[in-house]
Amino acid sequence: MHPARASLALLALLAATCWLGPWLLALPDPHTPDWQALSVAPVAGHWFGTDAIGRDILARTLAGGRLSLTIGALATVVALVIGLAWGAVAGYAGGRIERLMVRVLDVLSALPFLLIVILLLALFGRSLWLLLAAIGGYVWIDLARVVRAEAARLREAPFVLAARAAGARFDQVLRWHLLPNLLPLALVYLGLILPQAILVESFLGFLGLGVDEPSASWGGLLHEGSQELDTAPWSLLFPAGFLVATLAAFQFLGDGLRDWLDGRGAPP
Repeated sequence: MHPARASLALLALLAATCWLGPWLLALPDPHTPDWQALSVAPVAGHWFGTDAIGRDILARTLAGGRLSLTIGALATVVALVIGLAWGAVAGYAGGRIERLMVRVLDVLSALPFLLIVILLLALFGRSLWLLLAAIGGYVWIDLARVVRAEAARLREAPFVLAARAAGARFDQVLRWHLLPNLLPLALVYLGLILPQAILVESFLGFLGLGVDEPSASWGGLLHEGSQELDTAPWSLLFPAGFLVATLAAFQFLGDGLRDWLDGRGAPP
């Protein structure tokens, strides 16, 4: 099996496990402590063990996976909207406008992202919507660069020149000709930035800048598990295993998509 197809199958399995696993396995509530089962090692009934206050690690790992995957997917949608629009306008406009918009991308790339997120969270408090906006506002930059390069190439394409010769306005050319041709590229490229969004979210969660308790993404679970490493190492190992497997699968899938885009391999 092609590595990209195997990775896609693994990602589908992980997602199905995170969403259907609690129902199929009749897992306990991931946020409810069990004071009779504190730091229990993996056994039947607690397959991944429990944490220091008796919460089931398997239930929390699957709940954290749902949160991490959802935040990553929604942040990627934010990145798609911003990056596609910015890159299309910059690439088609050309000249000074393109140079100015590219310089803005350069400046944004150089900003201390973590410092800005900490400042925003300090000013407005932790919230899911702010987290989505922060992650989506960070990962869109690479997408915008790719879309801009393709839009600049399409700017001199015959169908675009014909539309301009026929009197189509700037916004009409973008809406009717450029965006439909840029969208497939952007959608494929999402397979490359989605793991980046998940990794950024996990990093923020590990630093304690993620969603509020008692909810926790994989990054938040890693933060909790690192504090219990001596007494309950399974509380760190199992969430870390799910996160590593997800990111590795996305890496292989991204490699396959990149080869497809470059025309060096078969579609994954």
